[in-house]
Amino acid sequence: MNFKSNDLKEFRKTRGLLIDVRSPDEYYKGHMPNSINIPIFNNEERSIIGKKYKNFGRQIAVREGFKLIENKIEKLIKEFILIKKEFNYSNINNSSDKNIKIYCARGGMRSQSMFWILEKFNYPCVTLNGGYKTYRNWVLNSFKDKQKIMVIGGKTGTRKTKILNKLKSLDYQILDFESLANHRGSSFGGLGMKEQPTNEQYENLIAENLSLHNKNKFIFVEAESPNIGKNRIPHELYNQMKNSQRIEILREEKIRIKELINTYSKYQKNDLKKSVLKISKRLGPQRTKTAIDSIDNEDWENVCKSVLDYYDRCYEHELKAKQDVKILDMKLKTDNEIIYEIIKTITVE
Repeated sequence: MNFKSNDLKEFRKTRGLLIDVRSPDEYYKGHMPNSINIPIFNNEERSIIGKKYKNFGRQIAVREGFKLIENKIEKLIKEFILIKKEFNYSNINNSSDKNIKIYCARGGMRSQSMFWILEKFNYPCVTLNGGYKTYRNWVLNSFKDKQKIMVIGGKTGTRKTKILNKLKSLDYQILDFESLANHRGSSFGGLGMKEQPTNEQYENLIAENLSLHNKNKFIFVEAESPNIGKNRIPHELYNQMKNSQRIEILREEKIRIKELINTYSKYQKNDLKKSVLKISKRLGPQRTKTAIDSIDNEDWENVCKSVLDYYDRCYEHELKAKQDVKILDMKLKTDNEIIYEIIKTITVE
């Protein structure tokens, strides 16, 4: 049988339903964004085949794999039909959008087996040459590319994320590390957010986002620590951020406190206390007690004041290390004024 296999560039350009046929554990660790997992082997079956390969060689392992596939062809087809209905596949008029894009770990037996099954039902399929391994190499190499970055800095509560999103609404390029990580960056950053992706998947999401941008134009990013919750910004990309031009947003403390109250006071008191306790050693016993008592009393302004001093000192320490970077202070009050000055700054670059 002639399997239609594309290199990564062509595979990513091809439109259609994207199917990852690796095991659920492999998929959870990292996958191509927007792919759907229809595993040829479950986690246990994959482990069994791996042991067969290690102990008896490839031929025995392949035989074991085909036995498992033979017993689950009907189940795989049913899974695919359910996903196809959800995807509304039957109502797609453009034949080029009806491709079924299949990938496994290395473009071998699993993706070819799914190709063979679906082809029997006359579905147009294509596999990824080299599989997910090829995709991951592309992801990691993409962080080495030179990017034109403009960093938006500012202390906690200066509305950096909102300014970033406003720039996006005006069709400027942004890379929102916090949104991709499902975390706002601080010890309170996970409140109300979905589960964070694995770090491998986080890298995949960043690489896909970067691939959409024009490298000759500025990409706006928020000033971040290397770690955002359990996720980490890729080292090569973070080094570029550290050496990029930076716009520093300054706001009065009362405005910052109001912003933090609007963001965090809606969450459960126990969750807020847990977040405070994560930094209790750095806050010290007195400020920790003040923050906890203030949460109980719903004295949100005092909660903010108790933790802001710690965050401000951390931020100022980090900023001192960036003296060789051009920093533009924006001592303005409104988001629109700041946006105007930012756009004016990059226009003269």
